[in-house]
This record gives sequence, structure tokens and C-alpha cells, in this order.
Amino acid sequence: MRTIAALAVSAALVSGTAFGQAPIKIIGLYELSGAGASAGTQFKNGVELAAKEINAAGGILGRKIETVAYDTQSQPGVAKGLAKRAVDEGAYVVMGPVFSGSIIVSMAETQKAEIPNFTGGEASNITQQGNPFIFRTSFNQAAGMPKLANYIANDLKAKSVAVLFVNNDFGKGGRDAIVKELGARNIKVAADISTESNQADFSAAVLKAKQANADALFAYLNEEESARLLRELRKQGYDKPILGETTLMGQKVIDLAGDAANGVRGHVGLTIDAPNPLVKAFADKYEKEYKAKSDHNGIKGYTGMYLVKAATEKAGKVDPKLLAQTLKNGKFSAKDQPGVLMDVSFDDKGDLDRESYMVEVKGGKQVIATTLPPLHK
Repeated sequence: MRTIAALAVSAALVSGTAFGQAPIKIIGLYELSGAGASAGTQFKNGVELAAKEINAAGGILGRKIETVAYDTQSQPGVAKGLAKRAVDEGAYVVMGPVFSGSIIVSMAETQKAEIPNFTGGEASNITQQGNPFIFRTSFNQAAGMPKLANYIANDLKAKSVAVLFVNNDFGKGGRDAIVKELGARNIKVAADISTESNQADFSAAVLKAKQANADALFAYLNEEESARLLRELRKQGYDKPILGETTLMGQKVIDLAGDAANGVRGHVGLTIDAPNPLVKAFADKYEKEYKAKSDHNGIKGYTGMYLVKAATEKAGKVDPKLLAQTLKNGKFSAKDQPGVLMDVSFDDKGDLDRESYMVEVKGGKQVIATTLPPLHK
């Protein structure tokens, strides 16, 4: 189950002695196999790229970072067991899991141990349970959906929308959030279509969407399923606007869906195509390191690791409880800490706020239509 090679760990420990102090252990719980393998691998890569850079620049408060990666197999029960292991192994911070269903289960273990836990999960209920040690590296659904609903109402002038979602914690949370926002703008949900995780055939779901004859389609699924859906929509000649959040327009989806992704529009919190020189520099470094383009999950892992650095240095010592206290209601500037890529703030629940983007997929890449300011300046 352990995915990092023993030699790599040994090498990290040996090189850590050059810093004169014990290394800071960052343990990652990632979806490296199963339905979340694409997202989890990207997140892990981002974390490890940031750790490599931070170590090369002198570490955190003079101490080297040691990263360890475990595979949750995209299973909540496995994630919970690995969270216990991370606690037993003395993690300073736990990174991941990415999938909402897994983090909701596993974060109880890190909370009991009072260890800060970063996640790329977007389900709203992750940060609604009063856990003072959970922090997002992405928007929650309640933050992104109002921006997308405004676009549907004001730019598309849509009066009805077909909603298609994956039936898991992530998908149901997104479905509930967009339905609420559409209702607040007097937009009718013409069809409410549930699909399953790892679903291969979307022909029936697309037929239902077509028969609804809505002005637009909102899709909220994981990456691989999103690509299959887009191919089926194009196959059946669906010609209404297709809209979504970050997962519908991620680079993995674009790569898998090919031309079927062109024309898809939506709101993204993170994209390597952002008009931001720090993001562009990250994208170049990631591609050089891993011979592949980063998607939003790679950015989440990378910025999460740099937030650990920024908050630890602000706190002045390596103390998990103090780190969590420093992050809550904290503000971090890209000018002071370029690795966070853009200015970011946290609220008292661990939800973050920063600028985001409305994009359209054109020619196999995300094209920024509008830069949207933080919800709370």
C-alpha cells in the first residue's frame, strides 16, 4: 500500500541531516489507484514538487521536509486506516485525501490527534463539522456555485437548466449547491439526473438531458466520467451550452475528451492558464518535472505545501496546533510567499478565498474569459 520507495525515504532522511535537525514529516494520503487516481496523483505531484523546491531553498525554519505517500485506493475505509497510520508515524501535517467521501471519513483521525489536514475535496460539508484542523486548497461548492449561477442567469439568460451529477458526496454536494443558486435566480431545473461513480455508459443520461429541452446543461462529475459524458453529448448531437465547475474542464478531462471538450464553459478556482506569471512559472516547472501538464489538483497540492511553509514561518515554530491556529482567519500574500501563487485568505472554518476565473475550452485548452475577484476582499 505504501507507494514511496524505501530507498527514496532513506535518501530523504540522509540528506535531511545536512539541515542539522530532524526533518518535518508531511504524510500524504492520495488516490493513487481506483477512480481518483488522476486527481490524487496530480495532488501528490504538486506537494512533492513544492517540497523539493522548499528543501532546495533551505527548508522550513531551517528544517528539511520529508514527504511520505500512501495510496487510499480511492476507498474511504482505506483512507481512514491510513490517517491513523499517519498519526502514529508523527505527521506534522497530513495532505489529502482529495476525494470528498474519503476526507469526510479520514479527517476524524487527524482531528483527534490535533494535526492539520489539507484537502482538495470540494463538498461543502467537509468544513461544516466544526473541525479546527481541516483546511481546503480549493473553493468549497458554496463559494463557486454563486459565480457560475450568475453567469447562467446574466450572460446566458437561461430560464431552465438540466442538472447531471455523480451520486457521491462530491456530486450530491455540488448538485444541491447549484440547485439552490439556480432557484434563487428563478431558473427552473428541467431535469435532475443522477449518475454513478465510474459509470461507463452515459447514453441514457444524455438522452434524458436532451428530452428535458433545457436552455443549458450543468454537469458535475469526476474527471474520467466527465470526459465520457462529453463524448456522449457530442455523439448524440447535444447543441445547448454545457457548463460546469473545475472538474468538468480540467486538463485530464480535456485530454481524454479531445474535441468533445471544446466549447464547454464554467467557473474554475485554479487553472494553469490563469493570467498570472507565478502560475505560469509553476506550470512550466511541473511539466518539466513530470513530463505532463498539471491540472487544478496539481496546483492544489503545490499551494497547500507552500501554505504550510508560510503559516509555519509566521507562527515561528514547528507546532501542529499553532499551525492550525495561524491558518484560521489567516491571510497569505503571493508577494511574500510566491509559492502560494495568488493572495489567499482562510475563514474560521478552513475555507479559503481568492480570485477565480470563468473559462471556455477552445482548441484543447482553457481560455480565460473573465477574472473574478475574491468573494470577500
